[in-house]
Amino acid sequence: MNLADTLPTVLVVDDEVRSQEAMRRTLDEDFTVYTASDADEARERLERTDISVILCDQRMPGLTGVLFLKEVRERWPDTVRIVISGYTDSEDIIAGINEAGIYQYILKPWVPDHLLATVRNAVEAQTLQRDTNRLHLELRTSTPVLRQRANAKLTKARSIFDFDRIERAPGSPLDAVCEVAVRVARYDLSVLVLGESGTGKELLARAVHYASPRAGGAFVVENCAAIPDTLLESELFGHKRGAFTGAYEDHPGLFQRANGGTVFLDEIGETSPAFQVRLLRVLQEREVRPVGAAHSVPVDVRVIAATHRDLEQRVREGLFREDLYYRIAGVSITVPALRERAGDIAPIARRLVQEVGAELGRPEATLGDEALACLMGYPWPGNIRELRNEIARAIALSDGDVVDASSFSLRVLHGQAGLATASQAGAQAAVLPRSGTLGERLDAIEAMVLRETLLRHRWNKTRAATELGLSRVGLRGKMARFGLEG
Repeated sequence: MNLADTLPTVLVVDDEVRSQEAMRRTLDEDFTVYTASDADEARERLERTDISVILCDQRMPGLTGVLFLKEVRERWPDTVRIVISGYTDSEDIIAGINEAGIYQYILKPWVPDHLLATVRNAVEAQTLQRDTNRLHLELRTSTPVLRQRANAKLTKARSIFDFDRIERAPGSPLDAVCEVAVRVARYDLSVLVLGESGTGKELLARAVHYASPRAGGAFVVENCAAIPDTLLESELFGHKRGAFTGAYEDHPGLFQRANGGTVFLDEIGETSPAFQVRLLRVLQEREVRPVGAAHSVPVDVRVIAATHRDLEQRVREGLFREDLYYRIAGVSITVPALRERAGDIAPIARRLVQEVGAELGRPEATLGDEALACLMGYPWPGNIRELRNEIARAIALSDGDVVDASSFSLRVLHGQAGLATASQAGAQAAVLPRSGTLGERLDAIEAMVLRETLLRHRWNKTRAATELGLSRVGLRGKMARFGLEG
């Protein structure tokens, strides 16, 4: 089977060739990308190819992006629709969300990492929505066989998002995090997940949902920083037909769609004080009033929020409401950065090699010892998201099945080669043991010095042995003792 046949499909519709090519370069490692210069060409592609996500420029000759995506919604409703525009006309945005069912509205100039993450999330949303629809349909049939199948799917989802599937090493700092999350999951308390971007906050939130009594309900996600703050109210709480210009039909919000389940509000620290007032009322009253509606609608949801911000500091600065903070922070859980749990790098990297290798048609890909040591010597400011991207690059550039260090970017190679930065100093400090016997601590320090020297000399054992005052035989003995070679 051709690799392109196994990847999700994306159609880029833009009358500027340079824009097409820029988006293709950003997306083509993860998706099969098609391009079209106008609505007619895009329509022809949609008629002969199953498209997962469509990225459409708003200002084009002929039909506007919103008008074309409205047609796409009617003819190809399963295709996730995203508008990209250099204009911030709120009427265009509202019309796009209401008439064309836009999943996301991205403003130019777009950021490659944000665009890639948005499309990935769109594909995941499409897959989860299809599975959820099938699950709910089968539950409604009430026949024993179909109920059994639906329960089997729920069991599978629980196993996929189980806390044990959050990759980590024995004794990882994540053990304590997951222990708290497991205890909290069974109770209907709000949860605030804190941590840097890319640490896996959404993965932890999903694990909480599927370990809770609400596991049979929907788990819906809204990135509060991804769309204009003024539209969050409509997106989360819904609106009635005619509530404002462009509201041509009723639009149920995510809180209504997640009734009985969980709403995950990512980057809640980016919301405005005005929106925070409305959200607080919803959480207190457990009901939403869609924009333009005469009456409120009761909702039964659990809210899990996440942010990379220091919300307590933002409360002190008057940027985040104190009452809302205490409402969402029923229990606060902090996911440590990857540099603070260096022992987790190896198991996470091996897992990512399996997953990414399968996605790229390289299921036999494995990490070489030198490559693994290189990854463990880098501080990973972008956390697991950066690690995944680096592994995808390395697998794509490796000639054989064994990924070696030479396939990594200069950023990672230089980072592990001892460039003096504050983040690296913090990473090294995180590796040093703070407990154990004197002998155990000295062994850990010796292993760290040995690894750093080998990495700095690009794994040249003769040079490393000379610097350390060891023979090659002595160096190999220490490498074997500390597990630095297979």
